[in-house]
Amino acid sequence: MQNSVKNIDTASSSFGNTQRTGFRVLGAISFSHFLNDMIQSLILAIYPLLKGTFLLTFAQIGLITLTYQVTASLLQPMVGFYTDRHPKPYSLSFGMGCTLVGLLVLSLAQNYGTLLLAAALVGTGSSIFHPESSRVARMASGGQHGLAQSIFQVGGNTGSAMGPLLAAWIIIPRGQKSVAWFSLAALLAILVLLQVGGWYKRRQSRIAHKPRSHNGLHPTLPMRTVVLSMLVLLVLIFSKYFYLSSLSSYYIFYLINRFHLSVQSAQLHLFAFLFAVAIGTVIGGPIGDRIGRKRVIWFSILGAAPFALAMPYANLEWTGILAFIIGLILASAFSAILVFAQELIPGKVGTVSGFFFGLAFGMAGIGAAVLGKIADQYGIEFVYHLCSYLPLLGVLTAFLPDLGRRSDSAIA
Repeated sequence: MQNSVKNIDTASSSFGNTQRTGFRVLGAISFSHFLNDMIQSLILAIYPLLKGTFLLTFAQIGLITLTYQVTASLLQPMVGFYTDRHPKPYSLSFGMGCTLVGLLVLSLAQNYGTLLLAAALVGTGSSIFHPESSRVARMASGGQHGLAQSIFQVGGNTGSAMGPLLAAWIIIPRGQKSVAWFSLAALLAILVLLQVGGWYKRRQSRIAHKPRSHNGLHPTLPMRTVVLSMLVLLVLIFSKYFYLSSLSSYYIFYLINRFHLSVQSAQLHLFAFLFAVAIGTVIGGPIGDRIGRKRVIWFSILGAAPFALAMPYANLEWTGILAFIIGLILASAFSAILVFAQELIPGKVGTVSGFFFGLAFGMAGIGAAVLGKIADQYGIEFVYHLCSYLPLLGVLTAFLPDLGRRSDSAIA
């Protein structure tokens, strides 16, 4: 592994000259993202097990998600802001260490309070991992920022898709304590991230004396336009992640309640949805590099609306098809939104990445808690009727400026 990752350094060493994309670095950080998000998705996938074991309500399940998401969302902007000024190459492996501890606590939890502690530890690990790993992806992008973010993101989304399958095959049949086996995945990620941290440290030392091309707002846009654009992006993140939260947290319960599926069958449907999210993620970034990120954002938010509006009225077969299409379309948005925001405020990669990852996690957490409360009071099917209107907020994309197909903003 060490020799392989050392080759990462040579694969993207020409930062100042040829702007080559470091695919070995991107592969390593994407693989780490795969392991990180696979572990995180296990919490969502074993909700039926936890609900039965601890006799939880939907509101309590939503609070578990909220605890996890809040620790991630509140800490990520602070981590990004700090590492913009004081880069910490080995913080990636430290964050994964927090996730490892959270897994072990989850496997041994005997009460609801310990479940919340485990969720908080996993959220803390995520808050440390995402801003710095997004910076690594941009540093290795060779100027193809959308492609690099998509490669990074697809690892996480593929891991999220694998979580329900592994939960159905391993955790549901064997029980809560089998969660501890997944600490081996966290350990593997720590080893990979130690090597990536070494590359990051060497890379940082080479660019430390290079002048920043820009370190403020977008050089050709007035402040009012930048601020308005950021507000629009925030609303789009709200729309996207509130809706995705309804599927990632409660899709299993929706299928069980409406179509009387078994837990294992419902988890396979969740896998199909999350797999579609992974495909959409890898498509959105490079398309944004070619045709412009605004067009991708238009399609990925507003384009999901017809399918979202139809899903609450569909039978089981069409529900699966529509959920797959919705996941495919909506997932293409995040890489475009993130890189768009990075181009609006160049030179603040960590801060912007931490803020938007944190906002995404926070919206998902708040959505899970709010929707859980609504499900307890009005029923799980009402949640999907209510959320089906959220993608219509994609019309606000009209207020975003056209930044062109590519950006010359600083990589670091």
